[in-house]
This record gives sequence, C-alpha cells and structure tokens, in this order.
Amino acid sequence: MFRKAKNIDTAFRGMRNFTIAFVVGYTLCGGLLMYTCLDMVRTIQGKIYVLANGKALEAYASDRRDNIPVEARDHIKTFHQYFFNLSPDEKYNQSNIKRALYLADESAKQAYDNLRESNYYSNIVSGNVSQAITVDSILINTNATPYYFRFYGKQEITRPSSVTIRNLVTEGQLRNVNRSDNNAHGFLVEKWVTLSNEDLTTKPR
Repeated sequence: MFRKAKNIDTAFRGMRNFTIAFVVGYTLCGGLLMYTCLDMVRTIQGKIYVLANGKALEAYASDRRDNIPVEARDHIKTFHQYFFNLSPDEKYNQSNIKRALYLADESAKQAYDNLRESNYYSNIVSGNVSQAITVDSILINTNATPYYFRFYGKQEITRPSSVTIRNLVTEGQLRNVNRSDNNAHGFLVEKWVTLSNEDLTTKPR
C-alpha cells in the first residue's frame, strides 16, 4: 500500500515537473517568436521597394532628423525662387507668388503686398522685364527650433536695354509644419526680412 502511494507521488511529481518544464519552454518559445516578429516588422518598415524599368529596387527609409539641413536649404531655395523669379507674364508671376506664399507666413505676404502696392509687378509686365535669382549660399542653424537661416544670392534683372546684377541677402526662421502637396518639405518661413538688395553691376544689352 505504501509502495502504491509512493508510486503515485512519484508519478505526480513527474507530471508536475513535466508541466512546469512545458509551460516554461512554451513561454520562452512564445517570447522568442514575438521578439523575432517585432524585429522583422521594424526591419520591413525601414525598407521601401520602388519599381523602376520593370525592376524592384530597394530603398531605405531614414529619420527626418538626418535630412533636416538638406530639406531646410531646399525649402529656402525654393521659396526664394518662387518669390523672385519673375517674367513679363502676369499669370506666371501670380502662380509663382502663390506657390511662394504657401511656404511662408504673413511676413512674406506683407513683402508681396508692399511690392504690389508700389506697382513693382505691373512695371515688370509693362516694361518687359525678366528677373531670375541664383543662390550663392544658405546658412542655417538646426541646433534650436525654430531654425534660423540667412540666404545669400544674386538677382539678374534683364530689361530691354540693360542687364543688372543685384545682391540679395535675407534672413528668417523655419518652423516645422505638416507636409502637404503645396509644402512638400513641411517647413514654414517665418519673420522673413530682406537685409540687403543693392545693384552690383549694370551692363547695356
């Protein structure tokens, strides 16, 4: 009788040990599987596949912080090109200014209103004047938000009788906003002011 009880006790302990080992093993396998799946998801999220010429090319997504200086400089360059590249075509000028104002706050709108009230744009159209801007350099401080910037460039103003080169120095700040079709970089130019805009050379045509 004691032997039977001992056998039952031994069998119970064996079953208990087996159950504990099974639960521990199952938990470890489940944890390992979950970790592997999460790691795989993170890896997949960092990859993009682009179809080009019938071939799937792998691209890698990067944190926006890695691209802030590049995107910020391109935003500033694009804004200045839209604002200052003008031609003797009223619709073209209005389209450019509209695009520029999507990239900036009321400081750019105020500058535009001042130029419009002084007949600057109507004089460009009536005088058959073309205006193009080139970028010399863009300095930007991304260590603190909003990001301070200073733009250095030159304007080439072509009139029927002459070509004038004018320097252009502006400064302002960049604030992060949501990306959109009208603002692909997700920045907004704020407190924009012109520091210098003087004639450098004038040549007859």
